[in-house]
Formats: sequence, C-alpha cells, structure tokens
Amino acid sequence: MPYSLAIFDLDGTLVDSFPWFLRTINDVADRFDFRRVRDEDIEGLRHASTREILTQLEVPVWKLPAIARHARRLKGEAAAEISLFAGTDAMLRTLTENGVQLALVTSDSEANARQKLGASAALFRYFDCAASVFGKPAKFRRVIRRAGVSPENVISIGDEVRDIEAARAVGIACGAVCWGYAAPAALRAQSPDVVFDRIGDIVPALCASNR
Repeated sequence: MPYSLAIFDLDGTLVDSFPWFLRTINDVADRFDFRRVRDEDIEGLRHASTREILTQLEVPVWKLPAIARHARRLKGEAAAEISLFAGTDAMLRTLTENGVQLALVTSDSEANARQKLGASAALFRYFDCAASVFGKPAKFRRVIRRAGVSPENVISIGDEVRDIEAARAVGIACGAVCWGYAAPAALRAQSPDVVFDRIGDIVPALCASNR
C-alpha cells in the first residue's frame, strides 16, 4: 500500500536525545519525587512498556503533565546538545522528493522540535506537538484529517512501544526504529508492520511502495 503521509516521532527517532535523557532523568526524579534510575536499571527499562516504566519508577499519573512541562523546558535549554541522527536530513528530503508528506507528532514543544530539526523542519508540512504520554492517537487523527489522506496510506514511525500502540489505535501502519529509546527486541515483540534497523532503510521501504 503506498504511503502518502509519514508521521514521525522526534526523540530517539530523528534526534539522538537518549544520552541527554540519561544525564537528566535523576535530576527530574529528585524534583518530582519518583525513583531514581540506576545504571543497572537502564536495559530493563528499555525492554518495558511505558506503563511498566511508570510503575517501576513509581511515577504517579497525576504528575505526568508537570513532568512533561519541566522536561520540555529542560530540552529547550539543552537543544545545542541534541543533534539529528546521521543521515536524517537526507532521508527526510528524499521522502518529500518522492511525494511523501511529512508530519511530526512529539511530546516536545514545536519550538524545541523546530530548533532540533534545524533546516529539516521546513520539510514537515504538519506539526502536532506537546503530546501527553498516552495522547498520540488523538494527535495522529488530527494530522490525518488535516492532510486529507486515508488511514491506509499513513505510516507512523517511532522508537517506543507506545508509538506502535498509538498507530494501531487509529488504524495506521506502524514502523519501529532500532536506534532509539526502546530495545529492538521489545519493539519486535509488538510485531510492527516495518522494522528499520538503520536510517537508510526508511526510504526504500516507503518509496518502493510509491512506485
């Protein structure tokens, strides 16, 4: 099925923010009084779902909006430390040249996203940002309506289990990248429609369907 719209996640998918996250998470934990992440916890958390992570770190759901606002502010301050994965700009440009519209749905703010994307931000036709932890399905539906495309012609590309869950909730294809926050094995266990081992795999997978 040809894809006329690709909805991308940002952190861990297009930009390499995981090292920043690891440097920052325990300061956030202390501020909001949830469990700190030890070095030996990291790999297990990468294999867990978002709900499992919240449970293991003892993060109350009612604190999530405040944590998200604080994280967005910290990301804005650290924008210079967070760069695009190598090959991202070329990948996005090639998709647009092949007629694939690009959208960005992220928990980060639009201002932060545009700063991190740099010149690549101009390639995106739709931005729907500041998504809550479990709020991506509503964002996906809104982007699809704005783009005026059928769900069967849309693919979501992200690096977490919740990205796969959100895509399935709205009936669109889901692609999982293996270079982000979640462990590849955890993503493959969810049987996404496409698994991308390298950034260079995205263009052939999406554009081959448009020929």
